[in-house]
Amino acid sequence: MRTSTFGNEDALPRIPLPTLEDSGSRFLQWCAPLLTDEELSTTRQAVSEFLDSETAKELHASLTAYTGQDDVHSWLDEFWRDRYLGRRDRIALNANFFFLFNDTDDDQISRAVRLIAASVDHKLALDAETVPPTTRRGQPLSMQQHRYLFSTTRIPRAERDGVRAPHTPGQPGPSQARHIVVFFRGNAFRLDVIGQDGVPHTLDELSEALREITATTDRGPGVGALTSNDRVTWAANREALLLDNTGSVDVIETALFCLALEHELPSDTGGKCKQLLAGDPTDRWFDKGITLIVFPDGAAGVNGEHCLLDGTTIVEYVDALLTGTAESHSQASGAASQGAPKPSALEFRLSPELSGEIESAAKDYQAYSDATATRTVSLDFGSERAKSLGVSPDAFVQMAFQLAHRRSKGFTGATYESIATRTFHHGRTEAMRVVTPEILDFVAAMEDPGADRTTRTEAFRRAADAHVTRAKECQAGDAPEQHLWELQLIAARRGQEFAPALYTSPGWLKMRDDYLSTSAAPSVNIQYFGFGATSEHCIGVAYLLLPQSFNVHLSTPLTVGEQMTGFADQLAVAIEELTELLGAES
Repeated sequence: MRTSTFGNEDALPRIPLPTLEDSGSRFLQWCAPLLTDEELSTTRQAVSEFLDSETAKELHASLTAYTGQDDVHSWLDEFWRDRYLGRRDRIALNANFFFLFNDTDDDQISRAVRLIAASVDHKLALDAETVPPTTRRGQPLSMQQHRYLFSTTRIPRAERDGVRAPHTPGQPGPSQARHIVVFFRGNAFRLDVIGQDGVPHTLDELSEALREITATTDRGPGVGALTSNDRVTWAANREALLLDNTGSVDVIETALFCLALEHELPSDTGGKCKQLLAGDPTDRWFDKGITLIVFPDGAAGVNGEHCLLDGTTIVEYVDALLTGTAESHSQASGAASQGAPKPSALEFRLSPELSGEIESAAKDYQAYSDATATRTVSLDFGSERAKSLGVSPDAFVQMAFQLAHRRSKGFTGATYESIATRTFHHGRTEAMRVVTPEILDFVAAMEDPGADRTTRTEAFRRAADAHVTRAKECQAGDAPEQHLWELQLIAARRGQEFAPALYTSPGWLKMRDDYLSTSAAPSVNIQYFGFGATSEHCIGVAYLLLPQSFNVHLSTPLTVGEQMTGFADQLAVAIEELTELLGAES
């Protein structure tokens, strides 16, 4: 294994392309627990017709040929572009995600300076390829996404968005930008954090510059609110904005990252999470890959844009930021005194129509944020406890999620879990559908007053084992959904008529209609991690399961907020009950 950051990438295996038959068979297995006998029969017939379809076979053959091209890294390359850049709704709250960092004793300026210095240090180390590659069980993982941590910005387009990013044909090599953009009270400031000769500024110099920014009392135009609109509206607004403001927009889009200095302090941790997820859009640029956010009391976090960055990559970036002191990062980066950088307020010439668009966007987004219910849950449990009970920690909490959902809503619903596939070349994630026949048996046993302890314990063990088996299959690329979906997308890109019954079958529709959307991000440097729900009845479940703690962030539309509260209450009960159930075995 090579020790340079990106040295192992080309040696990583390619993610395997499943056969049509394998995907069809697995799809039926995955959706079956959610269907009635009649629905399963209808779906089975649809799959049979699909597998016999000459069009499906031709699409799969073209995907196979695409995978073999020299400039293609994975059969999922175009899929990821469509999945993330093709969505037309707002990405703010719906797609972006957040992390709330552990607290420190720093005040707002000191915390912001620490994060800037650490980010610059990390950026320069990535450029020099001295950041050690991430490994899992001794095997190197794909580091490709780390190339896009800095100076990456999503660009709205009418049909499918684009991306400005380094390490791409349009911008080969690392970003040459020396500046960040700081948002404060609706104002945007360019701040050079690296001097003209490539040497980073010192901590004192950065502090002086940030203090000058926070001395601002006037409200700015809050142009960033436009990025909270749906993608079609924002694309049109951006074109209008560029007519008189090309330079200011370019400064934002090329910046290494954005920094938002909040001027209002939420009352509690839950409020800080909500602000990180869905804060004041006039102090955000939601298209930016990385926006660091620092509150008046020094609490801090990050809002991340998802098109080129997954949660695991941001976790590794956060761990790098929060390991070591501000002084150690500054010294490692080679920072030297060269005079404090002068913040430069970005000027925007706005027509009355565009000013109205900004005001409307901010108002609409505030209403959208207000219509989202969120909650934080901290439970007295940890991965070490799960292991002591002889269970995979992830399997344990997923069983608790399923039991809590059944008890709070009265049924078992489709559940998504993100599974990292970074053991593969340019690997990202796989879509795991959690509900298995064994899970149905488990929740039924837990709800059956006549079931004894042995029956419940054995049902739990079978369900947990089935969960681990499926997760390993997903890690190996043996999953059906993204393959079948990509065939549909290929046809759509060609404008080809392709409407097999598979994509309107009960199995396809029910399996992908999430009631729970779950994802884990383990890091000892993070308090909470979160994202928005994926449907009108979905609960977004973001969790950090550490050796001695279990923190969960929940989000859902306000219309089902009471159900989310019920789920949270039942989750605490389920964790305690399952711990007692398995503990009685020993």
